[in-house]
Amino acid sequence: MIYDHRTYTCRPGTIKKHLELYHEHGWEPQTRNLGKPLLYAMTETGDPNSYVHVWVYEDAADRAKKRAAMQADPDWQNYLRISAEAGYLEKQQNKILMPAPFFDAKWPA
Repeated sequence: MIYDHRTYTCRPGTIKKHLELYHEHGWEPQTRNLGKPLLYAMTETGDPNSYVHVWVYEDAADRAKKRAAMQADPDWQNYLRISAEAGYLEKQQNKILMPAPFFDAKWPA
């Protein structure tokens, strides 16, 4: 199992607009292709312009297959276009995490 941890930073003052745009146009095609995330959260402390989501995959091949399907999805492509036009996103950081040997994750729960 691998975890795809993503942190996005929006231009100051635009996070609410960005998340509304994502909810309206991006959530459905993304979850249709990737499944439900383990976590999708706004930052409570630290940078108020950032949010995090964590996706769980069986392995790198599962991640590659699901992400390729999402990238080919016309609804996802439409969301990417709308998001780029809005210009709310400023920065993205991705980390692939492996569970510690003693961690017994039950996913899906």
